[in-house]
Amino acid sequence: MASTLSWGSACCPRPLRAGGGARNEGPRKPVEAGWVMPVLAQKKARKIRKARNRTIILKEDVTELGKKGDLLDVKAGYYRNFLLPTGKALLVTPLLLKEMRIEEERIEAEKQRVKEEAQQLALIFQTVGAFKVKRKGGKGKQIFGTVTAQDLVDIIKAQLNRDVDKRIVSLPEIRETGEYVAELKLHPEVSAIVRLNVYAN
Repeated sequence: MASTLSWGSACCPRPLRAGGGARNEGPRKPVEAGWVMPVLAQKKARKIRKARNRTIILKEDVTELGKKGDLLDVKAGYYRNFLLPTGKALLVTPLLLKEMRIEEERIEAEKQRVKEEAQQLALIFQTVGAFKVKRKGGKGKQIFGTVTAQDLVDIIKAQLNRDVDKRIVSLPEIRETGEYVAELKLHPEVSAIVRLNVYAN
């Protein structure tokens, strides 16, 4: 039969009274018995932040990064420490994306308007016929001087009340009377053919 150890007899002997008898004080507290209970300090767990990228739009060309208007993902520190302070980029937000989309639509609408105006002007040049250019005659079919792009621009302004940049005029060398053809690059996608009738007075 298993024996049972009592608190007083086996674990912690009780002190004797002056008369020889044991004091009946009940079980002793751990501190009174000389026990040491270790207390462990709990350290607060640190959160490890992962490096996050930022989506930015470049406001100007940046060497080895991209061109103005490019949308890029860059390290948050690179944006915060370099791109933002130098004003080279903006952080992309939903509001900025909306504004960019509206601006792109406006630009596209303006490009379409300019193209349509160029097409209308090209149609006018096709139906107006040849522009007459008068020059002082010389020997035979020769004329004094030559007919220049500026001459053609001035004639178009006088007859059609249209302003044309002489830099878009491609004109052959004209030093004799006769009919000639000039090309006007009204738009990257639209060209007009203009006929000239040069005669001597």
